[in-house]
Amino acid sequence: MTSGHRLRGRVLICAGSDSGGGAGIQADIKSCTALGTYAATAITALTAQDTHGVQAVIGVPADFIRLQMRMVLRDIGADAIKTGMLGDAATIEAVCDVLDSDAQGIPVVVDPVMVAKGGHPLLAAAAVATLTARLLPHAALLTPNIPEAEVLTGLAIPDRDAMPAAAARLLALGVPAVLLKGGHLAGPVVVDLLATRDGMEAFESARIDTRHTHGTGCTLASAIAAGLAQGMALREAVVRARAYVLAAIAAAPGFGSGHGPLDHTITMDPESLI
Repeated sequence: MTSGHRLRGRVLICAGSDSGGGAGIQADIKSCTALGTYAATAITALTAQDTHGVQAVIGVPADFIRLQMRMVLRDIGADAIKTGMLGDAATIEAVCDVLDSDAQGIPVVVDPVMVAKGGHPLLAAAAVATLTARLLPHAALLTPNIPEAEVLTGLAIPDRDAMPAAAARLLALGVPAVLLKGGHLAGPVVVDLLATRDGMEAFESARIDTRHTHGTGCTLASAIAAGLAQGMALREAVVRARAYVLAAIAAAPGFGSGHGPLDHTITMDPESLI
């Protein structure tokens, strides 16, 4: 990107803050900015974390989450919305209340964040039913990783061959499109499966041998939301977002002694990633 690149599209991100800067709201803002999109936020939780894991979480009151969202939507507006860490049923209800009242017709990318890379739970088990019943009907795209998809479907997904059945089960929950991310599966090739009611398409990429993959899910979902906000078709937005994430992983700065962050500031022309 050049310094003269103009912002196109507005994304409202509803997610938790990562004090380490590699995931959550911080990764979301960086991703949208790198792809030429304006990012606004409604912060749902504060976390104290580093590259080794989450040490503590403080939730944001539901009424304040609603207020953040409404102030953004009623003034700045949004062309796409991305949800990340929502934490509990009350938070999901708060976000959905505003989606109902102030965000009709705006595409929502739902990243069903459940567990941090270090293993810390980021969604109460009791809130999964609320997520399924209230948030998924708003989704234009659902972006679960393998463990999240197993929770949402009740199916084991031990390998690539099991992904289509799981994706079909996720579509049956009522979402129009699913990007089932296969990075948790073993093997030299990472497969992400895009499933819609028109069919399924697998996207493959060579696995990059690195421990610096903190925030890849947040980054991918926000990059897709950026594309949708800019008027891209879903497949086009997914292709560009995957290319961006791969480049950001390859350029990871190596910070921290655990799962380090990506380089969200990669200087690529977003249009060249399509």
